[in-house]
Amino acid sequence: MTDGPLPGVPAGAAPLRLRGRTFGPDHPVVMAVVNRTPDSFYAAARHRDDTVDAAVDRAVEQGADVLDVGGVRAGRGPVVDEAEEVARVLPVVERVRARHPDLLVSVDTWRAGVARAVADAGADLLNDTWAGHDPALVEVAAERGLGVVCSHTGGATPRSDPFRVAYPASDGADPLDGVVEDVVATLTAAAGRAVALGVDPAAVLVDATLDFGKTTWHSLHLLRRTPQIVQIGHPVLMAISRKDLVGETLDLPPEERLEGTLAATAVAAWLGARVFRVHDVAATRRALDMVAAVRAERAPAVALRGML
Repeated sequence: MTDGPLPGVPAGAAPLRLRGRTFGPDHPVVMAVVNRTPDSFYAAARHRDDTVDAAVDRAVEQGADVLDVGGVRAGRGPVVDEAEEVARVLPVVERVRARHPDLLVSVDTWRAGVARAVADAGADLLNDTWAGHDPALVEVAAERGLGVVCSHTGGATPRSDPFRVAYPASDGADPLDGVVEDVVATLTAAAGRAVALGVDPAAVLVDATLDFGKTTWHSLHLLRRTPQIVQIGHPVLMAISRKDLVGETLDLPPEERLEGTLAATAVAAWLGARVFRVHDVAATRRALDMVAAVRAERAPAVALRGML
């Protein structure tokens, strides 16, 4: 550990605070994905009611700090109405709160009605991956004292796929800089609204939302420009795990994207991201702790070499 930032090391994002717990630079935050959907793009993340408890227990044992429960596939698929979404995620939140009282619980939803139901059950964070499609969702976070994720989709509506999306750059220099400008402006405004409504600034996460409303070129460019997202001043969430940006870069199916995911995750952590939504908890926990040690933000667990 050092007394100050190392030369050339980008500043880390602001600390995260949820339910009175604060996570600083020495503890990168792992958010484990547990989907109650039969059609998630990654089969290993699909859980039935009779398998979800074991999945949660495993995530806790492997070092997850937050559990992110989803009830609707992000991409195209069969319609899931609000009642069905609540029926899928609410029992999970209730059981997690009873079985793992110290585990922080996030719910991946864009619907304010779902947000109210899970807030009553003890959720800590609302992961709105569709950029305020329902503007009342952030109001629920403020009213109930929850955290909220502010995301960017470039105007895409829930469960839609991008098609020939473009973000013109204002200065005409690098054409990919347009997506960075749009992301920073959108997230700054959304985070500002959340804080104005009363959400704790340290519980407002900002997420560039890679893949959503973006091409793979856009997502890669946003990843390398992570420091500009960090400068917004809120904890930065990165959801990279096994996504198409990894699959298309390496030409691999979801089942073979772990190494690419960990490489991109390490880069994002080095550049200052704070929270990581992942399918592979143990591998990510180790990768992030290693990056934090190299950044001089976390001491080695054991340091005996050359000392005995």
